[in-house]
Amino acid sequence: MATLRSRKIVLRPFKKGDEESLIRNINDKEIYKRTLRIPFPYKLKDAKEWVKGCISSAKKRQKNSVNFAITINEEVIGGIGFDQIQQHKAEIGYWLAKQYWNKGIMTEAARLATKFGFDNLKLRRVSAYVFLKNNASARVLEKNGYRKEGLLRKYHLKDGKYIDAMLYAKVR
Repeated sequence: MATLRSRKIVLRPFKKGDEESLIRNINDKEIYKRTLRIPFPYKLKDAKEWVKGCISSAKKRQKNSVNFAITINEEVIGGIGFDQIQQHKAEIGYWLAKQYWNKGIMTEAARLATKFGFDNLKLRRVSAYVFLKNNASARVLEKNGYRKEGLLRKYHLKDGKYIDAMLYAKVR
């Protein structure tokens, strides 16, 4: 899998040894509240399973997911990737350590990843689901040319509650 670079960050495949910085940066209640599949507390077992799964998935010829570690100086400060890859479409998802919020890092990571999806995975549509109150995530997508397609009422189930989501997409 490719390594993608910008002035601020490097997007690269997850690798063995990433577990420590992954736990340090993802284990935050604020990240948990804004994402669907990241547990809290995030334990060593979770990190080991995630890294192992990413390594295994990267070896497959037919991929249904592709995940990048967002790194600065080899420190995993976030993650971004595609899930539900089917023919011409996929879902993008991401997280970023709280101390890096509001610095343009996620906007840059989403730009690099989206370009990778269209150019390398030959996608024609990339969609994203954003919790209604997560304005920062919506802005990341909007800055990258994603358009709001609608409100999905009671779309996700989290902590026993149904949560509305906005559907964003970018097509090529």
